[in-house]
Amino acid sequence: MDYATNADFTELRDKLQITELANRLFMYTDSRNWQGLSDEVFSPNVYLDMESNGGGPPATITAQAITEAWNQGFQDLDSVHHQGGHYLITLNGNQADIYGYAVATHYKEAATQGKTRTFVGSYDLKAEWTDRGWRLNQLKYNLKFSEGNMTLE
Repeated sequence: MDYATNADFTELRDKLQITELANRLFMYTDSRNWQGLSDEVFSPNVYLDMESNGGGPPATITAQAITEAWNQGFQDLDSVHHQGGHYLITLNGNQADIYGYAVATHYKEAATQGKTRTFVGSYDLKAEWTDRGWRLNQLKYNLKFSEGNMTLE
């Protein structure tokens, strides 16, 4: 019978921590826990690419700039819900590639042409090991499709 090695347990531990990191990305965004995103999820600088969903050109920006933009963008929404999963994680020393699916729904009670808009896509995330644990240093969103009241007016 084969027994797992310490390396197997280390890889498993890292993958569990990275899965939780990806889940925190979505859960903290939904709860608008901007400080948690800055302190527990993002590296100080993050390569951000939301171009497939109408965002600006890809760029490396600060975690604070990301959370400020998201806070501003969610001001008029009553609720945001992300459902992420199907994570495929590849470890390479102190670096990790994370591919995952996500569905995001935005809800606005006052909208008159439909109260929701939904975005379906995937993420190419990258994480690095830091003195504070695993942190995301890349977030690339790949929109597959969207539906609903896109303006939430």
